[in-house]
Amino acid sequence: MSILKEIPELLHEGVITQQTADRIQDYYKSKKGSPTTKLFIVFGVLGAILVGLGIILIIAHNWDELTRTTKTIFAFLPLIIGQLLNGWVIIKKSESIAWRESVSVFLFFAIGASISLVSQIYNIPGNLSSFLLTWMLLCIPLIYLMKSSVSSLLCLAGITYYATQASYWIYPSSESYLYWVLFLLILPHYYQLYRNKPRSNFMIFHNWMIPLSLVITLGTLAGKYDELMYVAYMALFGILSLIGEKEFFSKQRTFSNGYRIIGSLGTIIVLLMLSFSWFWDHLRKTEDNLNELVRSAEFLSSIVLIALALVLLLYRKKEWRLDKINPFALIFLLFIPTYIIGLNSSTAIILINLFGLALSVLTILQGARKNHLGILNYGLLIITALVVCRFFDSDMSFVLRGVLFVLVGVGFFVSNYVMLKKRKSDE
Repeated sequence: MSILKEIPELLHEGVITQQTADRIQDYYKSKKGSPTTKLFIVFGVLGAILVGLGIILIIAHNWDELTRTTKTIFAFLPLIIGQLLNGWVIIKKSESIAWRESVSVFLFFAIGASISLVSQIYNIPGNLSSFLLTWMLLCIPLIYLMKSSVSSLLCLAGITYYATQASYWIYPSSESYLYWVLFLLILPHYYQLYRNKPRSNFMIFHNWMIPLSLVITLGTLAGKYDELMYVAYMALFGILSLIGEKEFFSKQRTFSNGYRIIGSLGTIIVLLMLSFSWFWDHLRKTEDNLNELVRSAEFLSSIVLIALALVLLLYRKKEWRLDKINPFALIFLLFIPTYIIGLNSSTAIILINLFGLALSVLTILQGARKNHLGILNYGLLIITALVVCRFFDSDMSFVLRGVLFVLVGVGFFVSNYVMLKKRKSDE
């Protein structure tokens, strides 16, 4: 921190007292944590993972030569060691983040290893999704017992894998509704991080992992009326964008705000996908039973997500100023009537392309206003993506397509040149 470098000079000039200097140093130490402590946490977690994997490899090398009793003992040995270590840390080292995270990670993998080994020894039937579900159910208490953020991240990854395995990767697919229950069980720890350690690296990792998990898993609700999931996804990306615009997240560095980035990228990807005619042609040919439709998981999830997005939008109504509104957070409102129009008309394709073009222009203007090259080029990349999509989806001549690419390239060069020149003149 630059303010810490200025403390000796401030003391010498008599601007602050030694007591004030000590208080400033203590504040920033407690806020940031020392580099040594952070390294200890990282290497402690990596060490726990490597030790666990090493034990498994040693046992696996001689596995076939062991008796069933010996195998059972080895199956439970990592679990017992992990529990003893966690108990010791709770009693003796409860204030040490490094110790808590290390032993909880070791126990996390020990639980998974014990379940799989016992199943193999006694030929207990099951599949990967049921194994993951059992593993995560047993590990979620670790998050709160050990106050372990790494365990929280591992559980988020585990329940996401469980949901995708159950609903995406096996046939016939099975319901993965328990994912949402497990996800809600993890959220209280995220709230504790928000209240107690809002600027920690663990908080930043959760800011990415939670929206990623939701985006990956929302598709598991798709069934007979999977076209409606585009509405649900647009509402979800609107929610993520609105969360990313909250004061707490908007003040963070760009790459620390996973909600804003995922919400923005997700919105653009959906718009690009629907800018082709194939989806709308299929939608107009689909004949749906209205009674079944309104009772479907796709319809209910869309309604719930739209309602949540509207609540968040109304909550931020005091900030409805032109320079404060994030267009990515509002596009879901325009998408709903567009989807309805698309049921009977091809006009929806034009509207979708216009939405993408409007978002790119507004992003470029925002980048110019903030003098931010990253935002400016992001807007230009959106235009480039639209041009590429139209390259493969229109009857334009190759000459016209070439002209469009040239114009976009010139736009990249001119806009960056003008902004860099402006920065030099300001300096």
